[in-house]
Amino acid sequence: MHSKFINIIGILLALTVITSCNKFNIFKKKPTSSHSTGWTYNTEENGGFNVSDLNEQETGPGLVFIEGGTFVMGSTQEDVMHEWNNMPRRVTVPSFYIDETEVTNLDYLEYLYWTGRVFGKDHPDVYRKALPDTLVWRDRLGYNEPLVNMYLRHPAYQNYPVVGVSWLQATEYCKWRTDRVNEFLLIKSEALEWNNDQKNADNFNTDAYLAGQYGNVPANDSTNKDAVQRVSLEDGILLPGYRLPTEAEWEYAALGLLGNTVNERVVERKTYPWNGHYLRTGDKKYQGGFMANFKRGRGDYMGVAGSLNDGADITAPVGTYWPNDYGLYNMAGNVSEWVIDVYRPLSFEDVSDYSPFRGNVFMNKQTDSSGVLVQKDSLGRIPEIMVSAEEIKNRKNFRQADNISYRDGDRQSMIGGNWLTQPGDDTKALSMYEYGVNSLISNESRVYKGGSWKDPAYYLSPGVRRFLNQNESSNSIGFRCAMIRVGRTVPDGK
Repeated sequence: MHSKFINIIGILLALTVITSCNKFNIFKKKPTSSHSTGWTYNTEENGGFNVSDLNEQETGPGLVFIEGGTFVMGSTQEDVMHEWNNMPRRVTVPSFYIDETEVTNLDYLEYLYWTGRVFGKDHPDVYRKALPDTLVWRDRLGYNEPLVNMYLRHPAYQNYPVVGVSWLQATEYCKWRTDRVNEFLLIKSEALEWNNDQKNADNFNTDAYLAGQYGNVPANDSTNKDAVQRVSLEDGILLPGYRLPTEAEWEYAALGLLGNTVNERVVERKTYPWNGHYLRTGDKKYQGGFMANFKRGRGDYMGVAGSLNDGADITAPVGTYWPNDYGLYNMAGNVSEWVIDVYRPLSFEDVSDYSPFRGNVFMNKQTDSSGVLVQKDSLGRIPEIMVSAEEIKNRKNFRQADNISYRDGDRQSMIGGNWLTQPGDDTKALSMYEYGVNSLISNESRVYKGGSWKDPAYYLSPGVRRFLNQNESSNSIGFRCAMIRVGRTVPDGK
């Protein structure tokens, strides 16, 4: 008995040591001098090598931290559509950030206003390309004309999710948001003076700023002692880019298993973003109320007057209904949402089990013959080009810049026969996904997730996936932005 007690104590001590080792970090406090050379940091006398005292990534406006981990991605219910495109498989998603709510009409109107102010006079096409397609509300046998004219711009709809936005437009919004947030952070840190008269190429762009092509201080200029010091990535002030979430990130965040695990075991499965397998809440105050807005049945979008079942005939203001365990609103219902992935029916089998994603096209900032970045274009952006074959020829982790069709549509996918217009040219694959001939899928087919106000309950499950061409839009598809988490998987204090 005594020896058994000693063994138990020993095991507990060992676990304590292991836990302590996992949390111990000799660099938790920022060093003031080099661990490898002994030279002091942040002094002009020693050459001016600066080390930021920042330890943590700042959480961008509107974002919620999502602690990553492993989960079973894919179907959580019977595949009633028999599409077999979301087979369950275990993957790991790194920690990241995602918007608390969908992007609203007000958010998008701010983007349109800025675009019109900066580009409207000399580049009106930029503004026109950003405009949502409000005609998505029209129905050949329904009267939705008031929504065509009012939904985007009337103040009553300011906090409703923006719709009629294509995947391409949503991606451009994310780029714009990145630059506006980073510009604000630089101004707040007094590293940049506010320019209220930005026009055309003279507008703040993060890449152009880092290249020394925006602002009145050239990159690495130490001659002007009165000039504001130009910030670099090493300073930690600038945030990584806003973007659309990957399919895996979106599904992981929507499922919200944070409160359903004990010692790495999922103790309660979920069909929807909330606990249980039902569509109604058990909250006594709202007993029997629906957890999301969706189409209950043919012709029933909101219930009977005096007893509305979800309280919204079309979309609802973002932040309506209950958040999931991550504090995210409307991960089911309201609008479906774009993710960044290119659609393939068997993506779940093909993609990596760590941070899975299909759609990589590797790009470089364009340089001149001497390797210097070219000047920004007429819109203020540094041009990009695909990684060249010369750069790739000796690589082992990838052999081509465009990997959208890798292992599903390219030459390596074929068992036999010449499926290419030019032998050996993987960019010419036609037969497997020849759009409009033998498939409705192409390299421009993008995944969207989550059920909307016009969908039946089946589509509210996070594992369900659909696709639409990246140039198209709908009155039931919106989006929210995401951002990578850099550094520690879990922020200090969590």
